Amino acid sequence: MANNNQKFERIAFVASEVPAAQEALAKLTALYGNAELPRADAVVALGGDGLMLQTLHRVMHDRIPIYGMHRGSVGFLMNDYQEADLRARLERAEISRIHPLSMSAQDAQGQQHESLAINEVSLFRETHQAAKLRISVDGQVRLEELSCDGVLVATPAGSTAYNLSAYGPILPINAPLLALTPISAFRPRRWRGALLPNRAVISIDVLEADKRPVSAVADNVETRNVTKVRVAEARHVELLMMFDPGHSLDERILSEQFRY
Repeated sequence: MANNNQKFERIAFVASEVPAAQEALAKLTALYGNAELPRADAVVALGGDGLMLQTLHRVMHDRIPIYGMHRGSVGFLMNDYQEADLRARLERAEISRIHPLSMSAQDAQGQQHESLAINEVSLFRETHQAAKLRISVDGQVRLEELSCDGVLVATPAGSTAYNLSAYGPILPINAPLLALTPISAFRPRRWRGALLPNRAVISIDVLEADKRPVSAVADNVETRNVTKVRVAEARHVELLMMFDPGHSLDERILSEQFRY
């Protein structure tokens, strides 16, 4: 979706600590200034995908569009770096609207931990023993026992991240779907996961939690020794990511499926 001729007079810049990003920050600040983040018309993130995720979390509830420029390592979520005509690029940019996941995790002491995840919510075994998990969707048990290293629920935006490395499916950015993907499944060995409606509520119970402890991670926020995890799309939170025309997140995800 285009920006409807929105003007971007106040630009806030954020940058990773790598030298290339810091050098770009100095140059762009000299050219365009550096607005205070709460009052900015847009945020320009200079770095890699890690910085983009940090920035998305930082403005999670502010509805400020974010435009990334690649000055880091992995740059799947970033645009090419250019110093000239930045405001014009922002005006021409297309917006992808994404919703994060809401994770509610109960630990062994009965405490509830709430977190939001833009890419995925993952459960991992904590020791040498495989995790044993029971998976329910919308209150119905779908898998009585999954013996595995873990399992994850990925958004379309996160489907090309850890989910893809775990052989999960790539989802178009506007697809009303979530990917439920096992991590090194042992039993049932042939289960490859499931595609779920984005309005589904996924509940994961940890079996034999004392003997086989499991941690839950929402992007980079970890809760250890969980006994039950609930995952659902946070429809009330909308994140705005900006991409140059022809290089939208939807196009990147489509192109990724033809890489070899």
